[in-house]
Amino acid sequence: MIEPLVVEFSVQAPQQHAFEVWTRRCALWWPASHTVSGDPAAITFEPSVGGRIFETAPDGTEHPWGEVLAWEPPGRLRFLWHLFFDRTEATEVELTFTPSGDGTVVRLEQSGWDRLGAAGTPRRERTGHAWAELTKLYAETAAG
Repeated sequence: MIEPLVVEFSVQAPQQHAFEVWTRRCALWWPASHTVSGDPAAITFEPSVGGRIFETAPDGTEHPWGEVLAWEPPGRLRFLWHLFFDRTEATEVELTFTPSGDGTVVRLEQSGWDRLGAAGTPRRERTGHAWAELTKLYAETAAG
């Protein structure tokens, strides 16, 4: 079994704001280099179970990234994640936003690597490096 990837960090922002920056203001901090179009006009999390996660290119083309499995603002978000991959290769990401003093502890856990067979372990490692970069950008934006 391939262990889940866990990234936990603090942001200097209230819980509600932290959740909203992740889900409604993603385009402010998500780097264009980590998108399908390379220059998205929007990144959308549809705010309900079954909602889509997708980027909209400048020409209006939508590129799917995942689907919402749990939408519990401001404390929890869970979704299938297949950015850059076919949906059959989706992993599952769960984010929790826990108040801590004047900030929020964010915990990201990504699982489902086993279903990728031999590709699971190297993809988990690459994804860990990507989340390390992305979460720094997110935390800076949330605090700003």
